[in-house]
Amino acid sequence: MERSIPLREWKKAKTKQALLHACLELIGEKSFREVYVEEICKKAEISKVTFFKFFPQKEDLLIYYMRLWVTDRLLELADSPKRGLSALRHVFQKVDENAKQHPGIMLSLIGFLTEVKMHPCMPELTEAELHLYYPGKEEQAGSLVPRLDDLFRRCVEQAMADGEIAADADVNDLVMGLHTIFYGAYLTAHIYQSQDFLGCYELHAKLLFR
Repeated sequence: MERSIPLREWKKAKTKQALLHACLELIGEKSFREVYVEEICKKAEISKVTFFKFFPQKEDLLIYYMRLWVTDRLLELADSPKRGLSALRHVFQKVDENAKQHPGIMLSLIGFLTEVKMHPCMPELTEAELHLYYPGKEEQAGSLVPRLDDLFRRCVEQAMADGEIAADADVNDLVMGLHTIFYGAYLTAHIYQSQDFLGCYELHAKLLFR
């Protein structure tokens, strides 16, 4: 498969990856607003013209990051026996781990989402990107639909089937509540200056599912 991908497509995929990695390294404790395109390009050693060719707006980098993040979680759960509430805990645990690596990324995503009217559509990954990020799992990763609401819905339905949640609970309400927790619990932990993001997620989840 690697040989069948044109060199030009490989270069595009690696350029996007380099820009994303440069952005994540720069963001650190800062907000996304404080990271400038010029800085990203300088660190990645890529021109601004090329940057905007792949990401027409700087914020598209956040969406690209989220696309890969959700795909990673879906692949992990597909290869894991975790389901229902256990699967949800795994998702929240990964947010906690990422917060320690890139503290500013989640707050930047929350800030971005407050400025748009609807959750942005996830970009499609090219064959070269699938091979670059998910070697050996390209077909599986490419077939996944990277939507948080679908992931939350599946976990809720599994939890109901396993008796972890009342069978007569409203699935749509719980999915909406999980979105609130996914973004809101992180923000709450930040406001309270707590580094225990997972503990904050679990506290809110208990309130939702009691």
